[in-house]
Amino acid sequence: VDFLGLRTLTIIDWALDAVNARRVAAGDAARDLASLPMDDEKTFALLQRCQTTAVFQLESRGMKDLIKRLQPDSFADLVALVALFRPGPLQSGMVDDFINRKHGRGGEIDYLHPDLQPVLESTYGVILYQEQVMQIAQVLAGYTLGGADLLRRAMGKKKPEEMAKQREIFVVGATERGVDKAQAEYIFDLMEKFAGYGFNKSHSAAYAVLSYQTAWLKAHYPAEFMAAVMSSDM
Repeated sequence: VDFLGLRTLTIIDWALDAVNARRVAAGDAARDLASLPMDDEKTFALLQRCQTTAVFQLESRGMKDLIKRLQPDSFADLVALVALFRPGPLQSGMVDDFINRKHGRGGEIDYLHPDLQPVLESTYGVILYQEQVMQIAQVLAGYTLGGADLLRRAMGKKKPEEMAKQREIFVVGATERGVDKAQAEYIFDLMEKFAGYGFNKSHSAAYAVLSYQTAWLKAHYPAEFMAAVMSSDM
């Protein structure tokens, strides 16, 4: 288990204490971040304006440029932002594909196979997460989840002999389920290519929760939030 000591957690705690002290004194109910709606319009409006200074993971200049282009309007988009803002995806063209498809540019989205639409829909047909590589193997080629994790690790380490073995398992499994052999090989090649850029979705989602919570605090309680940020920086 990878535990991160994040100053952001303290900032959130201090900001919420200040917010609730004022609310309770005024006779209002205390705010609880665990019950936040994840589709708050004011929060996403702040994000789309790129007013993300002090918002967790979203405050660098490069990230602001990406937010401006992407215009996130859902929590899934925030999860994707964290995974996309890395050298591999930025240099490979994945980011451009993701943004163009989100905004309906570049024609109809290709999900590679009808059975893969549920796996790739949230990322507009782009293989962005390691978990998607595992799901594709499971759905298309009948891998167990344990077997799919071995495939993910093999792709990450790029061992030729292990990859040749996994290619055969994948293609045989897919063709047994009615997938054309050439299509199965093409999908495997794509998975192998994107596995080098793939990010752990559960990690990205955990970060995106803090991004959303800090953006929500900044959108609704900017004084308390920025006071907590400055007190922390002191």
